[in-house]
Amino acid sequence: MFKKKKRVAPSASYKEVWTQGNIATKLSFFIMGSNALANKQWVKGLALVLTEIAFITWLIFSGVSAISMLSSLGTIKNKKVVYDSAQGVYITKQPSNSVLILLFGLIAIVFCIAMVYLYIVNLRSTRKNYILARDGKHILTNREELATLFDSRLHDTLMALPILGILCFTILPTIFMISMAFTNYNRQHPIAFSWTGFQAFGNVLTGDLSDTFFPVLGWTLIWAVAATATTFFFGVLLALLIESKGIKHKGFWRTVFVIVWAVPQFVSLLMMAQFLDYQGALNNILMNIGWVSRPIHFIDSQASPLVARITVILVNMWIGIPVSMLVSTAIIQNLPNDQIEAAKMDGANAIQVFKSITFPQILFVMAPSLIQQFIGNINNFNVIYLLTGGAPMNNKYNGAGSTDLLVTWLYNLTFGQEQRYNASAVLGILIFIISAVFSLMAYRRTNAFKEG
Repeated sequence: MFKKKKRVAPSASYKEVWTQGNIATKLSFFIMGSNALANKQWVKGLALVLTEIAFITWLIFSGVSAISMLSSLGTIKNKKVVYDSAQGVYITKQPSNSVLILLFGLIAIVFCIAMVYLYIVNLRSTRKNYILARDGKHILTNREELATLFDSRLHDTLMALPILGILCFTILPTIFMISMAFTNYNRQHPIAFSWTGFQAFGNVLTGDLSDTFFPVLGWTLIWAVAATATTFFFGVLLALLIESKGIKHKGFWRTVFVIVWAVPQFVSLLMMAQFLDYQGALNNILMNIGWVSRPIHFIDSQASPLVARITVILVNMWIGIPVSMLVSTAIIQNLPNDQIEAAKMDGANAIQVFKSITFPQILFVMAPSLIQQFIGNINNFNVIYLLTGGAPMNNKYNGAGSTDLLVTWLYNLTFGQEQRYNASAVLGILIFIISAVFSLMAYRRTNAFKEG
């Protein structure tokens, strides 16, 4: 059988639009919206024209200066006292504010990129109107053009505000943070700083911070694996236990465990920090029943690093198991009973049923969620900061404790005595790279992705 050829819509190159178009069409290559105005698409045409006028005005009076200053981040790096011969007095010149220069420069670049995009939109609209006019077809009127914003182009209308929000509150801050990693912005250069290339990366990976980065990275990965695996495994076991046939009042038991998760996490962690304190309730209980002769340092500055790390993993289990239990319960309740019954009839015991049927199906559904939990645990700031604050401190580390993760160490470098903002930016980039690479590799190997 012959395949039916698809009808290709008539098109035109921009060269044809320029050579064969009328004056308004050619003018739109220089003045945006000219073609739209000529075809009485007033709103689109005026919007494009006014945007171009505003952009050119801004570029002349502010934009060029903002972009040009990006190369130096300000010419005055230190406070200077100079003599003004015209006035006959000494004048103090303050150092340039490199933070604002960098921010305004990046905003200027974003504006220029947005303007290029609008120019392309203008050319596409011009080409569309040219093709319609060339083929003798109807060109949308102003009212019809506006009507498409709530019909065939409704997705553009609905996405405009979210995209603007993402641009302002996600993309721009991310670019700003990445730019900081290539400067010497720190306590010694708090206002005026300069570009230093990959020097900050060298400091973290091979310089004075490397002796802290790699041990903290190792503990971060161990913590992420242990925190994810323990909450998942014991959450599944708890769900199976509650869903067992002999257990009564299942809703009550679920509620008891969910209460821990429902309470704001920072409240639970602060309460647990008090409970595990050297003079806290747990030590008093252990001493009263005779299990220990003196209090144990669980999470304070005198605690053993191993004890403190095991403690934070156990506390995280207390907080995280209810979440896995709820998700596992929903999966268990929807498992095919015929497979389980058939396995039991063939002589399979409870462990074999769990190993061959229940657990693989739960893992199949929850694999993407586990990857998300793993990435979340890499950046789990609350548990470490509110429970131990990074304690116990390690004299071999630079600004980090034995329980600090990369994200809490980043916080210490930013708001501690060091105030190494450039190193913090480098850590942010490295955390993103580690999280992105692992999540992509792990997700592509899940059965949920392969069978999706």
